[in-house]
Amino acid sequence: MTLTQQRVWLSTVSTRRRLSTAERRAAILDAAREHFATTSYPDASVPVIAAASGSSQSLVFHYFSSKAGLYAAVVEDSLRSLIDATLPHAPSTRDRVSLLLQGYLDALAADHTLVAGVGEPEAAVAHRRQAASALVEKLKEITGIGDFARHHWALWGWVGFLEAGGRRWVEAGCPEEQRWPLIDAALGALEGALGDWRV
Repeated sequence: MTLTQQRVWLSTVSTRRRLSTAERRAAILDAAREHFATTSYPDASVPVIAAASGSSQSLVFHYFSSKAGLYAAVVEDSLRSLIDATLPHAPSTRDRVSLLLQGYLDALAADHTLVAGVGEPEAAVAHRRQAASALVEKLKEITGIGDFARHHWALWGWVGFLEAGGRRWVEAGCPEEQRWPLIDAALGALEGALGDWRV
């Protein structure tokens, strides 16, 4: 290395901003989300994720303990963003559910880790169960239903329908021409299960 190259290197090192703990963790999560979106959990590589995030493998393990812990953290973060998303105002229950479905498909198209994969660790499966429960509660608020047993089972069954339909849509490549047929089918399924939108 020449003297000039040494000076350039030293200047780069001295001016490079050190990431905070939160920023480094977020960078690792973003790199992991991108990697897991195209690679099954069993085939995923922590060294690849570490390199993509500009981190060392040991730093990844420092923040997330293991590949399973990293994957579970990605799933938890993605599901929380989906469940916590605020819906725009809509004049009717059907329109509110339609907006939820549109947001759900947008999220699936952007983040394939929202779809359960093969060989997932138990912690990730647990996060998906919790998210399903949270979605049922959100649907109760949207539809205004009470404790009627039929409605309880209708919502749980519909969440399963939505997961299966969403997975198939992602596996097909998220075709835009199938977006509204899927939304219409999901709306019809929920209306039929509830018996009426005015519950």
